[in-house]
Amino acid sequence: MHLNLTNIRDKRILVVDDNADDRRLQVDYLRAQGYRLYAAEDGLDGVEKARIALPDLILMDIYMPGCDGIAACRLLKEDRRTAAIPLIFLTAAAEPEDRVRGLMVGAVDYITKPFDFDEVRLRVSIHLRAWRQPLERQPEVHVQAGADAVSNVDAMVLRAAQRILHENLAQPPDLAGLARAVGTNARRLNEAFRNCVGVTVFEYLREARMEEARKLLRATNLAVRVIANDLGYDNAANFATAFGARFGLSPREYRKAPCESLPEDLLDLPTAS
Repeated sequence: MHLNLTNIRDKRILVVDDNADDRRLQVDYLRAQGYRLYAAEDGLDGVEKARIALPDLILMDIYMPGCDGIAACRLLKEDRRTAAIPLIFLTAAAEPEDRVRGLMVGAVDYITKPFDFDEVRLRVSIHLRAWRQPLERQPEVHVQAGADAVSNVDAMVLRAAQRILHENLAQPPDLAGLARAVGTNARRLNEAFRNCVGVTVFEYLREARMEEARKLLRATNLAVRVIANDLGYDNAANFATAFGARFGLSPREYRKAPCESLPEDLLDLPTAS
């Protein structure tokens, strides 16, 4: 059953697909249903256009060069303006782990290629009707990336990378793997960190580990070797050396020192985020 056009004529859908033929088919079909359509040719293009157009729903392929759908979804969920937009992965990736991965990063649904257009129409209408949170609308504009968009993308890349690093302090991905996870390359990722927080990815990770070490030493009775292992250090000695270089105290000295005797920056360390 088709939705009444009076109910959907103002609904905006963004199609993100690197395959020009697939992208055109989706756009033409959904436009014929009465929706207003935007199109993007890869994940980063989709993120930038989503920020400007604020669509009501996004259809996105997973496997795309550069910034893939998983990385793009992470970036969208890190931006408060686009975090609530329902995103449906529409892709040839049919393995269960691909489905789970897509849903875990924030997608609301998953349609496998080759797809049936009636299924696409039905699922689109279901998620549009299920979504009730209003977006702050912007005037109709010609969507293109400007200098401010690059800065905002830096911030989104930073937040997505921060979340991955903080969730994996013991075994963080290497620089190339982290860059792939957030849809960019190693050089560009380091640039985003320098632009936003003034340090490289490695320097940020080192500081994040030290901040977590400080909290664990103060708030728990965990053995130093356990904390070292939890933070990815090979042994307690390497951890103690790193902690001493950062704070001027060994982990055991820090744990035993009365709070009033510690410098202010050891009581409440600022975070790089």
